[in-house]
Amino acid sequence: MENKFIMQMEPWFGEEEKQAMSQYMDEGGWLTEFKKTQEFEEQICKYTGAKYCVAVNNGTISLTLAALACGIEAGDEVIVPNYTMIATPNSIKMFGAQPVFVDVEAETLCLNIDLVRAAITEKTKAIMLVTANGRYPKAGIDAFVKLAEDNNLMLIEDSAQSLGSFYPDGRHIGTVGNVGSFSFSAPKVISTGQGGVIITNDDQIADKLRRLKDFGRSGGGNDIHDSIGYNFKFTELQAVIGVEQMKKLQWRVERKKEILTLYKKQLAGVKEVQFFDQDLDCTTPWFIDIFAEDRENLQIFLKEKQIGARIMYPPINKQMAYQIPGEHPVSELVGQKGLWLPSASQLTDEQISFICLNIKNFYEKSY
Repeated sequence: MENKFIMQMEPWFGEEEKQAMSQYMDEGGWLTEFKKTQEFEEQICKYTGAKYCVAVNNGTISLTLAALACGIEAGDEVIVPNYTMIATPNSIKMFGAQPVFVDVEAETLCLNIDLVRAAITEKTKAIMLVTANGRYPKAGIDAFVKLAEDNNLMLIEDSAQSLGSFYPDGRHIGTVGNVGSFSFSAPKVISTGQGGVIITNDDQIADKLRRLKDFGRSGGGNDIHDSIGYNFKFTELQAVIGVEQMKKLQWRVERKKEILTLYKKQLAGVKEVQFFDQDLDCTTPWFIDIFAEDRENLQIFLKEKQIGARIMYPPINKQMAYQIPGEHPVSELVGQKGLWLPSASQLTDEQISFICLNIKNFYEKSY
């Protein structure tokens, strides 16, 4: 086992995806989105309970179109967490809206609702709530819904990391705000290589989304354009893979929960490692995320033992791409101590024990 490098994360495609793609090609498919895409969208609707699902080419564009369909325009302010993948603010920056960075909760890394409330101005038009690693904020989703309604704001759920995660009342994450967005890039619980979907229960938003992704066409395949739109369509090859991946989702959800439980059990006595609050009854961890003391040296040590680990997202406001003044203690702490441990669904119990043993060995030697 020690000779095989344990990746921090890797996708998992099998014989089922291979056979499905071969069968599709043998049937003379055109590859552009059609019936398989509709089947994939229907699977997402059934699993999440959403009324509508719109597939697009990636998870960043899904956020962009979600914002546009919610009426966000250039110059509008959108509150986003300072801890998130940079796609979250970039998705609105793309069309001239302005992200306003707010710090997150130390326990969940989701938006701190008190700081969100304080950041609202006359220019604020939306809150983009990122459910980090499938977790929901301590205040609860209904508190964010009320805050948005009280201030006439749209609530966009960036649920890129949250497929398979539910709120305590049984609603799937992403279905409660005006619109929700999921990503299917390579590291996600299920993957189509790239790709994303937007879900909503709003008839008008769903109609806008379908037009926005397809040149503003008034109907499929025609060249009558009632509104401005673009080309952000899915492909049938992605959908063929996605359909097979969805069949495996529930097993992966359960396995991800088992993996986190094993990590927490085996690292329970290591005071230098801190886990975040994860409701395993309702939510599914995408990655195994921790605060780790002496993070850089731990990462080097693990790599020497053929174990991959990845530094978590640094505070966005201090990245060169943004350079916006402001102190955000929790997201800055993530930048100093946040680490993702190996998290793939296909990890074995033996591999997890090997990883944990080496983490314990590192701290025993270092401290």
